[in-house]
Amino acid sequence: MEEEEEEVLCYLDRVLEEEVFEYGDAELEPIAPIRRRFKGGIEKGLEMKKLVLSGFLASEEIYINQLEALLLPMRPLKATATTSQPALTVKQVETIFYKIQDIFEIHKEFYDALLPNIRHWDEKVTVGHLFQKLASQLGVYKAFVDNYKVALETAEKCSQANSQFQEISENLKVKGPKDSKDCTSTVTMEALLYKPIDRVTRSTLVLHDLLKHTPKDHPDFPLLQDALRISQNFLSSINEEIDPRRTAVTTPKGEARQLVKDGFLAEVSESSRKLRHVFLFTDLLLCAKMKKTSAGRHQQYECKWYIPLAGLTFQTLEESDSCHSIQVLPEHEIEEMKIKISLLKSEIQKEKKAPKGQNRVERLRKKMNEQESWLLLHSPTIPFRLHNKHGKSYLFLLSSDYERSEWRESIQKLQKKDLQACVLSSVELQVLTSSCFKLRTVHNIPVTSNKDDEETPGLYGFLHVIVHSAKGFEESANLYCTLEVDSYGYFVSKAKTRVFRDTTEPQWNEEFEIELEGSQFLRILCYEKCYDKSMLNKDDNEIVDKIMGKGQVQLDPQTVQSKNWHMDVIEMNGIKVEFSMKFTSRDLSLKRTPSKKQSGVFGVKINVVTKRERSKVPYIVRQCIEEVEKRGIDEVGIYRISGVATDIQALKTAFDTNTKDILVMLSDMDINAIAGTLKLYFRELPEPLLTDRLYPAFMEGISLSDPAAKENCMMHLLRSLPDPNLMTFLTLLEHLKRVAEKEPLNKMSLHNLATVFGPTLLRPSESESTKGLNITSASDIWSHDVMAQVQVLLYYLQHPPISFAELKRNTLYFSTDV
Repeated sequence: MEEEEEEVLCYLDRVLEEEVFEYGDAELEPIAPIRRRFKGGIEKGLEMKKLVLSGFLASEEIYINQLEALLLPMRPLKATATTSQPALTVKQVETIFYKIQDIFEIHKEFYDALLPNIRHWDEKVTVGHLFQKLASQLGVYKAFVDNYKVALETAEKCSQANSQFQEISENLKVKGPKDSKDCTSTVTMEALLYKPIDRVTRSTLVLHDLLKHTPKDHPDFPLLQDALRISQNFLSSINEEIDPRRTAVTTPKGEARQLVKDGFLAEVSESSRKLRHVFLFTDLLLCAKMKKTSAGRHQQYECKWYIPLAGLTFQTLEESDSCHSIQVLPEHEIEEMKIKISLLKSEIQKEKKAPKGQNRVERLRKKMNEQESWLLLHSPTIPFRLHNKHGKSYLFLLSSDYERSEWRESIQKLQKKDLQACVLSSVELQVLTSSCFKLRTVHNIPVTSNKDDEETPGLYGFLHVIVHSAKGFEESANLYCTLEVDSYGYFVSKAKTRVFRDTTEPQWNEEFEIELEGSQFLRILCYEKCYDKSMLNKDDNEIVDKIMGKGQVQLDPQTVQSKNWHMDVIEMNGIKVEFSMKFTSRDLSLKRTPSKKQSGVFGVKINVVTKRERSKVPYIVRQCIEEVEKRGIDEVGIYRISGVATDIQALKTAFDTNTKDILVMLSDMDINAIAGTLKLYFRELPEPLLTDRLYPAFMEGISLSDPAAKENCMMHLLRSLPDPNLMTFLTLLEHLKRVAEKEPLNKMSLHNLATVFGPTLLRPSESESTKGLNITSASDIWSHDVMAQVQVLLYYLQHPPISFAELKRNTLYFSTDV
């Protein structure tokens, strides 16, 4: 029951958006708890109970709308059944829509009774009797379940025999919630007939959580307990019947073969990447691809290969050399695709508001789906190699060590059981593969274009995370954590704590600033550092450090967007990691606040600093660049991986107060903190380095198509910068070029560096950002301009060396002979 309780929290946090997660499968590892999100904000107990009920009420509204969509065609079909040209017979109508009317009425009555209790909430409100009544009516679901398989078969036969019914069954209209902008969505009859099955498997989840947040002396407590007892008894009596995933196929020994886990993975096959749907059953792993038939109907899977778990082994360190054949795309291509997707998202939002824009929205969605699928296929680089007992190898590429660990652990858990080697005949394999379409728990490729518009679009801006400490280790070890956030359907590693040596209770207390790009989840992975040189892996992508635990929290906008730090604990394999987080939206991060003190360097105009220092380039810029070039130029992800925020703040204070020990501090400080300090300096300038005044001209210049015109314009714009800005920009430019020369070691190309620094050096002023644009938020501004900002910096990075003296001397730089 513990896993169910974990899952219901996430279920409610997403306002029970029913298409996002699959519940009721005890083998699926739950999303980590988000228990403490209300600490310091909303009181626990009855206030939490109200939130649980509000979420459940929202899901009831969605469910009732789905049932209503099924009932809508039932009445006319029944009416025409007795005419001379019936689409269906009376018996067929009654079989397909069996008990739907009864289930609808039960839940409509429940919803109407619960709604006023939530609207007029106080601590004395009782709802237990409503849940008790709902549980007592579960018998109607037993009748529905018994008929479910026949209903599906009948609907399928009728579709094949009658084109009119086929059209109806594939285009049922479901009303959106009252508060949603989009009124309806199109759903198939098969999908809607599964909704009651899906609903009844979840019926105990909300009762568990309500009981947890209801005091034992509250009148509701015994009523909710009784409702839970009835629900559990009902579920256990029909558990095998209600979930087709549980009764997939019978093995030769007569045991039920169950689906444990499935998902979309990129497989390297014949030196190219293929998107596969991988299914882990209790005794074998099956790799399939979607097979599309004519007109896209009757989709099913085609088995590419399978490995019995009894004969499955993982890649060993000695075999890792063979991973060098992996083809990895240049990172700038990945970044360019991200930007294109951002721009498409922005276009879709605009078209939704435009009259008659729906057709264009569909075309844009299709294009975005293609681009996101491409990204999903080409971005993963972490190898996950499997072998069968005959020595045949299969290679998947994953985006995160987290996913690899999840798949590995799920397989190893099953391998601990007494597994017998199994060989499937071609007929058995065909039956199993055919069943996958209905068994799958992950229905769609995980891209945003497959999500409902009501779903949260994710967060854009900066997430500040402090990793405090960890407890629960049995033996002393060298421990560190990494932080990952999701970006465009896959996870990216963003930060890493320092290693805390020989301890069972590490105290990191390190703060990181992580940029979010439509992110919805934060993952924390805890590792034991391996210092044994003989264990070093030659493949850069393979992490040999041992994962001690891993966990994930949902970035709930309402929780993290408060100005205060929000403390939480993530539990992983008996280990508890304590951390805090707060979020700054991109709207706020676009604003630059000048420093009130003119004595420091952060937030102070660059010309004030250079005049005070009697220098051409600020001291902070020169010193950070020098230190990075001295010992950080080979560092993987330099300028991309976050430095510890407390270290960055210490350096900021030292530079602001002109501490005499600054050079000693720099030599001792982690190099990512120094890189982060340089980025922070440019981000906190009262106006961007390339100035507010010239921003529109840079945007126009980079969009010129004639090379000669672009050259003259871009050089003229540099000449127009104030001298301190220009000298600092040219100094930074040459530094970034030297960093990119070490790309084979540091993995930072010119394009990567332009992506990191472009939006910092070149941003629209608040007045300029919305001028002439149909844009409503800062994330839209970012989507609209970021590609151009990156391209401006990239243009100068790819340009031959630019001399300050020559630039100032030439009025027309390079004439028109380009």
